[in-house]
Amino acid sequence: MGVAFAKEPLEIKTGSCGTVVKNAEIKIIDPDTSAFLPRNKPGEILQIMKGYLNDPEASERTIDKEGWLHTGDIGYIDDDDEIFIVDRLKELIKYKGFQVAPVEMETMLLTHPKISDLAIVS
Repeated sequence: MGVAFAKEPLEIKTGSCGTVVKNAEIKIIDPDTSAFLPRNKPGEILQIMKGYLNDPEASERTIDKEGWLHTGDIGYIDDDDEIFIVDRLKELIKYKGFQVAPVEMETMLLTHPKISDLAIVS
């Protein structure tokens, strides 16, 4: 079960995945430095997980020594504890030290009047 999908009936925010389930822990880190990021700053979403059932190799690949599962999802938590997933880590394009999300580039380029459709891949 994802820790971000349980939500009490509240006003819906467009794009929100919900709030963190009670007694679950998540954190957002910078994918390059592993530094903890504050609210409203997108980074990789990590959650506490013991491991994959009967699959120690998969557990070792995705769970760090402190027990944090590296989801590969890029997102942030807003001031109301709502979680937003905005991209996937593996889809990011790294250019001159910058991380560029294809979806952000697509959204920006689609505002140009001479572009009707496009897709960006790394």
